[in-house]
Amino acid sequence: MKINFIPILIGLIFSPIAAAMAFLITYEEYSHHTDKKKSLKVSFEAAIFTLIIFGILSLVVSLFAF
Repeated sequence: MKINFIPILIGLIFSPIAAAMAFLITYEEYSHHTDKKKSLKVSFEAAIFTLIIFGILSLVVSLFAF
């Protein structure tokens, strides 16, 4: 099985951007409803989850891309 490195490169570039956007969107929403500490915790969890999911997806695409 041959690995295509372009999807990995795209994943390395856009995964942190997606994680930062997930953090900002989640923090903005939760800051209206809860205190700052809980908002930061939930937003950080959403960012980490987004980073992991996008990383896994880019790895899977790189394994199965032609």
